[in-house]
Amino acid sequence: MKGYVFHGPGQSAWEDVPDPAIKEATDAIVRVDAVTICGTDLHILKGDVPEVRPGTVLGHEAVGEIVDVGADVRTVRPGDRVLVSCITACGRCRYCREGMYGQCRGGGGWILGHLIDGTQAEYVRVPYADLSVHPLPSALDSKDAVLLADIFPTGYEVGVLNGHVRPGDTVAVVGGGPIGLAAIATAMLFAPERIVAVDLAAARLEAAKRLGADAVADAREAPEQLVSDLTDGLGADVVVEAVGVPETFELCTRMVRPGGHVANVGVHGKPATLHLEDLWIKNITITTGLVDTYSTPTLLRMAAAGRLPTGQLVTHTLPLAHMEEAYDVFGRAGDTGALKVVLGGEQHQEVVPVEAA
Repeated sequence: MKGYVFHGPGQSAWEDVPDPAIKEATDAIVRVDAVTICGTDLHILKGDVPEVRPGTVLGHEAVGEIVDVGADVRTVRPGDRVLVSCITACGRCRYCREGMYGQCRGGGGWILGHLIDGTQAEYVRVPYADLSVHPLPSALDSKDAVLLADIFPTGYEVGVLNGHVRPGDTVAVVGGGPIGLAAIATAMLFAPERIVAVDLAAARLEAAKRLGADAVADAREAPEQLVSDLTDGLGADVVVEAVGVPETFELCTRMVRPGGHVANVGVHGKPATLHLEDLWIKNITITTGLVDTYSTPTLLRMAAAGRLPTGQLVTHTLPLAHMEEAYDVFGRAGDTGALKVVLGGEQHQEVVPVEAA
């Protein structure tokens, strides 16, 4: 089969790799129908995730069909159409028993495309299949469903739920990439008074408006002042950090009101300054986290009912074999306007930007 293989920083290729096979009785083999690319994959290619060994097939998000299962798998069988979660869960360790699947100590957590071969291939082996794949409603097409493997649960759990968004809140989302946009879309479920989106790219701010942001701000133009003006000087009730650089984290701590929440979602590669000399007196709650995907079944039901705007985040689609082109498009998002690039799916086409609504 073919897969997209990491060979070291700056080196990768769509090439022949061995077919996956059942190794444990809890495994499933999935024929991949649709995949997408995550910003974390770009970090891997830059050499920022040293745990990923050369020779690893990348990717941790997919939709496909079960073609084989181990003897202990009970919830799916060959022929089932499933979502492959970005998080693998053993279901038995202390963290899995608490629903913290991202911290699994039994051989799960984020392993696909990280510690074992991932989903950007024609077939993928999924350990602990009973808890790590989800049967898909027939009403949900592959292009929409694949966004529920990672970005929607991440934006919802690590951003909206960790931030304790409530009706009437002012929510600021710093970062208008796919995760930030998913946080905006799912924050809307809690009827906030207003959502403010902050980013550097005009195209991403326009996307934020389409998904429900009431106000947008260029990150270079004192967005904390806009938030202050909108809240009579109080600040935002919840600020979601969805970039992962020191400047944006520090911006979030300046935008939050006393008693508010900063929910950090961004993947940080450098230290950020925590200004406790200003924050110690403000009753601020700061949360961090890797997605656990406990919300995936709920989000799947909502997407099937048309309550989540998943399709609005897909800007480009390509055939699965065009993986190298897809990485180029996604890696140059500032030039291409890419949000999510989906490969495969029920309708294949050459790479074409989706027109703005």
